[in-house]
Amino acid sequence: MIRHQMASLRVFLILLLRFEGIRGGISFYDLYQRPEDDVLLPCLQVSLSETRCSGINWLYDKDASRTFTDVRYGVVQKRSPRAARLSLHTNCSLIIKNITAEDAGQYTCRYTWDAKGDTQVFLNILTISSSSTDTDPNKDEEVTLSCSLLKFNGWCKPRSLRWVDETEAELVGEGDGFKYEGQTNCVSYLTVKLQTEHSRRYTCQYVDRTAVKIEAHYSTVSSGPTSDKAFVFIIGGVVGLLVLLLVIAVILLKCRKQAKATKDALKLANIPEETDVTYATVNEHHTTDHKNDETEISLTYATVSLTNLKVHQKNKVKVETKVEEVTYSTVRTR
Repeated sequence: MIRHQMASLRVFLILLLRFEGIRGGISFYDLYQRPEDDVLLPCLQVSLSETRCSGINWLYDKDASRTFTDVRYGVVQKRSPRAARLSLHTNCSLIIKNITAEDAGQYTCRYTWDAKGDTQVFLNILTISSSSTDTDPNKDEEVTLSCSLLKFNGWCKPRSLRWVDETEAELVGEGDGFKYEGQTNCVSYLTVKLQTEHSRRYTCQYVDRTAVKIEAHYSTVSSGPTSDKAFVFIIGGVVGLLVLLLVIAVILLKCRKQAKATKDALKLANIPEETDVTYATVNEHHTTDHKNDETEISLTYATVSLTNLKVHQKNKVKVETKVEEVTYSTVRTR
């Protein structure tokens, strides 16, 4: 309970610090955020001790043309495009999770449809995007950074969006690796080079009355050609892999030939292939006998030695059966 009260007090203090003022009984202030943040929009109509929000309505205006109802009598409306990301705090403040650029605009907390004591919250969202137009592979790639402040009225003071580097020095004109392209309403442009030697960080700041309200960062990451060292490592790895595959192929081919030679020897000796053969040798002897000029007899002798080994796992005793020798001959006459 104490922790919950402290959290509510902390939220209230933050709201007081960001509070802009009151006009005609309507409380209003600006809130600056970045995409993917979670935000809490205050409703100053309800005290911290209030636990029921049945009379609270939250209205949303992206511009002045149309108004949407996100919360009606304390219930989030399912037809709202942000319904899955909306919820109410115990003090009836509106919570929006994982905000997007589409969430920028004016939010109004109204009690029982009485506009006299409205709380208006202007949610401003700062974004940075990049685009590349350089297609020359021999040059350092250039990208144009766009810094945009999305807000309800869509108007910004000149030079209210500024660019600074890592040392907080403002980037104006053209300098080392950058060129300031100027500001158009609420969008500021900066062209930078993606250098292969190192990366740099550029920051876009929104300044109001000399105070920085919000800032966003962009770090350059080179997509240029791979360095010579890395290229050598890649080529060496490919060559090594090819050599390894060649060695494996030679070993497999050699094993195939040996298996085929053993199979042919067994077939020639008229021994079934299912025989448990551990070792086999084939010795061939060729003799030729000439009895006369018209008759030639060719004799071929082959001896196949087979050793049959069996191991009894239970007693771990290796038993070697007798060695059989088979001699066969082929006689050719002509």
